[in-house]
Amino acid sequence: MNIRSLTRGDGVVIGAAVVLFIASFLDLASIDCPSGIDCSDYGTNAWDSLGLLMSMFLAGVIGAALVVVGRALPGRKVAGLDLGQFGVAFCVFALWTAFWTIIDMPSDAGAGMILGLLAAIVLAAGAIAAPLVPALKAPLMGAPRPQVPGPYGGQPQGGYGYPGAQGQPYGTQGGQPPQGGYGYPGAPQPQGASQAGQPGAPADAGQAPQGGATPAPASGGDFSPFWFAVPVARPLYPEDGSPTPLAELAPGTWYLAVEQRGSGLIAQTQDGRRGVLQDTTGIQRG
Repeated sequence: MNIRSLTRGDGVVIGAAVVLFIASFLDLASIDCPSGIDCSDYGTNAWDSLGLLMSMFLAGVIGAALVVVGRALPGRKVAGLDLGQFGVAFCVFALWTAFWTIIDMPSDAGAGMILGLLAAIVLAAGAIAAPLVPALKAPLMGAPRPQVPGPYGGQPQGGYGYPGAQGQPYGTQGGQPPQGGYGYPGAPQPQGASQAGQPGAPADAGQAPQGGATPAPASGGDFSPFWFAVPVARPLYPEDGSPTPLAELAPGTWYLAVEQRGSGLIAQTQDGRRGVLQDTTGIQRG
């Protein structure tokens, strides 16, 4: 799983699950120990009560794991429900158990029970609100510079389309800046370069799009690989036309467009998977 695909909501869910797991080792009830008596052996935690451990503490941890896995692997279903929906149900069940358990305790609640209830509240709230609140849908980490080699064996440092590169054309050797030669975007074109029989670009060709712009995809043989990022999470479908997404492109991560397919793009993820990005509106080119 690509950690940079996690959102802030996922971070809230993971953090609450860690706190909930730690709380399971703390005392469930507070004991008034008489002076001069060692009461350390009388304390109990969730691991001494299997029913409470499974229905509150481990249920919340399992729910958090399902929420995060369902977010990273969209389309995975169990009994017709997404993994994320199962995870939300587990998180809400953990909160329900924690609330009624602490209400029904015969003695004062201990640190483990109080901390567990607070963690369960944050966990359930984060699992429900993560896909709904825009602030929680933002990437947990910023967009990095892609560190994977291109599909044609080129190095990412200074390669064509690499975000921040100087726009050197595909095929230029890494480490060698473009010389402003014939065909380089933005360089002066020789007179008559577009005459019949010569491979030059048309004389009225525009300047190359600057980084951050949203150009229309090139077509046919004019396409060149480039790095891009999506403004919101978008599914990546298999090249064979299957309706089930094979991955989800997350904002804040750079992906490589290697080919054009109609109005969409053939994109390659950082783990090497390739598929069709059908919705290319608003993408940011590197």
